[in-house]
Amino acid sequence: MIPVPLADAPVAEAVAAVTADADSLQTAGEGVGPPEDFDEDDTLMIRLQGGDRAAFDELVTRHEGPLFGFFLKNVRNRALAEDLVQDTLLKVYRKNWDYLPTGRFRGWLYRIGRNLMIDAARRSRRDALVRSVRANADGDGSPLDRIAAEGDGPAAVAERRIFAELVDELLAELPDDQRETFTLHHFAHVPLPEVGQAMGVSTSTAKSRLRLAREKLRAKLAERGVRDPFEPDES
Repeated sequence: MIPVPLADAPVAEAVAAVTADADSLQTAGEGVGPPEDFDEDDTLMIRLQGGDRAAFDELVTRHEGPLFGFFLKNVRNRALAEDLVQDTLLKVYRKNWDYLPTGRFRGWLYRIGRNLMIDAARRSRRDALVRSVRANADGDGSPLDRIAAEGDGPAAVAERRIFAELVDELLAELPDDQRETFTLHHFAHVPLPEVGQAMGVSTSTAKSRLRLAREKLRAKLAERGVRDPFEPDES
């Protein structure tokens, strides 16, 4: 079983993105760059291209958790998400010479993964797949479980869990391109330029899709009269 690393999928951060000021998107989107060790992926790929199997093992360790979180958010089926992670990483291994070290490994990685996910959806009746019963009903490993660590008391924990689960439910109602953009950026922490690369669109298009996803989620929450529990109550 592939775990979802909580450090790579902070629910509080993703939920906060839904209700953040829309005007902050440009700053937040453009300001999110590769981590300080972004070229570590390129270094590992160069080693892999030189025949170093240990480099591939390191790539797996670095990326299998975020990949799993991205797939689970979009296909909502644990077994399929695990299969997609394995297939994606296997393709990285087999196609490693196709990668040119440019500092955008994650864009290349998630483009492979997204294409495999699309193929799987076509084979498995996409609409039924996206809306299938959540495979994480046993409560094991979902990024939403992090919500239990937020807040000071049982009431706050319960309120925030409900809010996060509602966001998770509403994500499934978004158009595929907007949902994938949102989950790539906020759950897999892929910068917008690499989100665009992964989805085969420009950075400005990725930014637009992210903005639309956030606005729709905020509107859906407002329709249900849900207040963001991560914001202080001014009353």
